[in-house]
Amino acid sequence: MVTSLPSFAVVIPMFNEETGAQRCIEAVCAQLAKLPNRCKLIVVEDGGSDKTRQILENIGPSYQNLEIIYHKENKGYGRALMTGAASAAAGGFDYVLFMDSDLTNDPADIPKFVAEMAHQVDVIKATRYSDGGGVQGVPWYRVLISRIGNSVASALFHLPLSDCTNGFRAVKLNLLQQISLKENGFSLIMEELYRLKPLAKSYGRVPVTLTSRAGNLRATSFRYRLSVFWDYLKYPLRSCLGI
Repeated sequence: MVTSLPSFAVVIPMFNEETGAQRCIEAVCAQLAKLPNRCKLIVVEDGGSDKTRQILENIGPSYQNLEIIYHKENKGYGRALMTGAASAAAGGFDYVLFMDSDLTNDPADIPKFVAEMAHQVDVIKATRYSDGGGVQGVPWYRVLISRIGNSVASALFHLPLSDCTNGFRAVKLNLLQQISLKENGFSLIMEELYRLKPLAKSYGRVPVTLTSRAGNLRATSFRYRLSVFWDYLKYPLRSCLGI
């Protein structure tokens, strides 16, 4: 049963995203403006070297539901997310919703998360690998690696999730504040699940379609390497072994 209109903050880290920064903010804020919930967008500019900061400073005053935080130097993906989450907690929001700045996560899917929040679900993950989800424009070998890795991770975690590595997710802030995250790369997503597992009582899945990063944006910094596989899978393995 739907019990409330939970409040939430969308947190988006940006690093050298001058080509897509304005388009991202426009798209996300347009979706938030349609919702009755108390909500805002928190962008963390992570000490980039291009014109992202200048662009954000120019458009920031145009949006009442936008907060921009600047890191003086690059602190990395994980610290940027935690900076945004800390600001969301200070603002008294119920949830934080993490997503990427390149719009491979569609802002039109935000209401799906809000529907799960209304049921007070603790952890809500986007999923490419369930009915209604999918992938478009991503090389087949990356999809294959991702599917295999997520199947292994889900089995080891013993969680009702089909897409553990997806960074498009929402978490109750009162739970997130009870854990300490050490990873600074994309593997923070897995560490987060690992450390939340003893606290979270409910999980939600939101089917989404992941698209490829637009060609006019800088190349993604994510690479498949042996060290990356270990960084991701060490947390579900620890969980399975009870460590």
